[in-house]
Formats: sequence, C-alpha cells, structure tokens
Amino acid sequence: MRVVDVMTTEVEVAHLDWSLKRAARAMIDSGVSGLPVVSDDGTVVGIITEADFIEAEADRVMGRRRLFDTVFGDKRTRVPSTVGAVMTKSPFVVDRNTMVSEAARLMTKRNVKRLPVVDPDGRLEGIVSRGDILIAFARDDDVIADAVERGVIRRILMLDSPDVSVRVADGVVTLTGEVPTRTDARLLEELVGHIEGVVRCDSDLSWSFDDVAAGPMT
Repeated sequence: MRVVDVMTTEVEVAHLDWSLKRAARAMIDSGVSGLPVVSDDGTVVGIITEADFIEAEADRVMGRRRLFDTVFGDKRTRVPSTVGAVMTKSPFVVDRNTMVSEAARLMTKRNVKRLPVVDPDGRLEGIVSRGDILIAFARDDDVIADAVERGVIRRILMLDSPDVSVRVADGVVTLTGEVPTRTDARLLEELVGHIEGVVRCDSDLSWSFDDVAAGPMT
C-alpha cells in the first residue's frame, strides 16, 4: 500500500507571511496540530506545529526578562511573530508512491506526526498523518487473508489456491507453497504488498518453472 492510498488531499496550509495568530486559528478551525507552509506556487518550504508555538511563547517570555538589555544595551530582542520566523524549515516529505510502511518508519525515526506529500517539483499534493497510517494498518487479519486468496490468487493471477498457503498475523502475510512460474511468485508478492492493511509480505514460495532464468522465448 502506498501513501497515495491513505493521504489527505484537502489540506489546510499556512504561508510565510501569516501571523502566528492566523496560523493558530487555522489549526483550531481545521482540528489539526500542524500545517504545511507553502510558497506562492505551492512548494512546501516548511511546517508549523504546536511545538513551534510553544517555542515562540518561550521566546516572548525570555524577551520580557531581557527588557533591560533591550532598552539600555546595544542588542535588541526581537520576538518572532510570523509563520516564516518560527516554522521548521526543510521538513521531511514523501512522494505519493512511497510505501506506507516506509512513511511509518520515517515518522518513527524522525519523531514527527505528519509528512507533507509532494510532487517531483516539491509542490504539495497532500499530507499523511500517523492517524492515516493507523487506520490503514487496523484492517482485520481475516479480511486481509480473504483479499489475498480470493482477490489476488484466484481472481487476478488465476492460480489454484490450494497450492498456496496464506497466513496473516498482525498484518504480516506469509506465503508458502508452489506456483507455476517464478514470475507468478514475484507478482503475487508484489500484489500482496499493495493490499490495504498489509504491513509486510514474507514469501517462501517455490515454482515449477524458472521463466526468469530461462530468458525470453525465441
């Protein structure tokens, strides 16, 4: 399953010159805790989250404590007031063909709750959140097994299902048994990986004929 299958396409965005108040209001109205920041042409240039507001507020408080230095010293304390000043620049992004499992790993590794989805030119196409991924992975194992057996093995590949054993545990599909060709095995593994709710596909399939090693027929 790929990001395009689960991402949100109607995305509330913020702009560099927005005030923090405007961005905060947009978050509250949309019921989200973060907004991608885009330029005039839709290119993703940053992301602003609740954490950025907390840091901005901390800067404001510290600014008050440095009031004496501001008035009597050479330095001037500037408190950030726009989205462009407090946002996280160069955020982690994915494209629409990124596997959901890879997006989940990136979120975990980078400790982020959402990833903007961009086109090859860096323009915003959507956003994928932890909630989107959780929903995708919450599909019952029995439903996944049925999709593999009936939807892929019988309907798409038109194989004899008793020759292939399908086991699903916590979204991990295990395939054993024999298929006619090595290409059939490759296709089966690839198609199973695209089924909604599949976390990983482990294959121990064998084949009657290695059509890959044999090469094209002449």
